[in-house]
Amino acid sequence: MEIRKVWALYYSATGTTDKAVNTIAEALAQTLEVPLERMGFTRPAEREKEYSFTESDLVVVGSPTYAGKLPNKILPDFQTKLHGNGALAAAVVLFGNRGYDNSLAELCAVLEADGFHTVAAGAFVGRHAFTDTLGEGRPDWDDRREMTAFAKAIADKVLSLTDIPERVAVPGDAAAPYYVPKGTDGQPAKFLKAKPQTDVGKCTNCGACARFCPMGAIDPENVASVPGTCIKCQACVRKCTRHAKYFDDPAFLSHVAMLEQNFTEPKKNEVFL
Repeated sequence: MEIRKVWALYYSATGTTDKAVNTIAEALAQTLEVPLERMGFTRPAEREKEYSFTESDLVVVGSPTYAGKLPNKILPDFQTKLHGNGALAAAVVLFGNRGYDNSLAELCAVLEADGFHTVAAGAFVGRHAFTDTLGEGRPDWDDRREMTAFAKAIADKVLSLTDIPERVAVPGDAAAPYYVPKGTDGQPAKFLKAKPQTDVGKCTNCGACARFCPMGAIDPENVASVPGTCIKCQACVRKCTRHAKYFDDPAFLSHVAMLEQNFTEPKKNEVFL
């Protein structure tokens, strides 16, 4: 099949999925010798647009894993704003060294329903949004080499196609429920209403946290106020140059402690073609 352009489209609150998708898309474009175009899908304004592709496009679509699936507040945008129109797609999810569970299956199902033909899929380890203890420094150079090899394998597959490919087979159940976070006591940790706190002694009210919040949940006039829906993505914590944002919800902290106790052994990336 003839591909005329590679696209990189990703939701990436803290930048990890961004790195992975662009590494793969850059290698794909270089191997196929076609242009590359990047499209962020993270900020509210970016997700207000609709994106349409054609049969001559190959789109690398990426998302982090939230509780074993796609982020539930972002899922409707993936379902309604992307129009494949017969384009090929490579589905990519990142996971914070615990597990990707059903997120890759869900992303593939969403893309197929949106008019894409999934030709490849991959789940890659990235630094966990909640803690540096899980997946610190990942994706690292070894991960990036695996991503580049994955991209070249995708290119070889695409160049060999003479017809529409069968949808790529991946593990998991797109309709499965979300993973239930647990605390150190083994019981469900309920922190849906948790919101970031602000150390007013450090905060300069620069507004970076409000600009980077993918939900537009933080008041740009008073960044200590979070009137909107917080999805605990940690963008405000990770992007604050003054280290003024933090979470103090006991259930949330107990869940983080549980993850640090049980999931530090480095996980492997998985790819499917």
